[in-house]
Amino acid sequence: MNFLFFFPYIVWLVLSALLFAFGEYLSKKFALAPSFSYIALIVFIYALGTLAWLPAILQKNQLSIVGAIWSVMSLVATVGIGVLIFGEQLNTVAIVGLILGLLSILLLSLA
Repeated sequence: MNFLFFFPYIVWLVLSALLFAFGEYLSKKFALAPSFSYIALIVFIYALGTLAWLPAILQKNQLSIVGAIWSVMSLVATVGIGVLIFGEQLNTVAIVGLILGLLSILLLSLA
């Protein structure tokens, strides 16, 4: 179990958020062209994301902070995929929301 502490909790959170965002990417691909192989891969990626979350919560042991940081990171990654890969547009309110979300990560990581 010592390997769970090899990386700091923030690394595990980033990995988990990126896996979740990749699962979201695959979900969008599934919506565009449904296939059973997408479903299996999506479930597998989400499961890996959950497993990457566990060392973070084990290290920090503060659900309120770790959960909020993970939520914003996965949100930013998912929005990035939508904008950069699928050409989706953000309005001003969405951009302000993302900036405030990033600010919340900064403030929560100081706690």
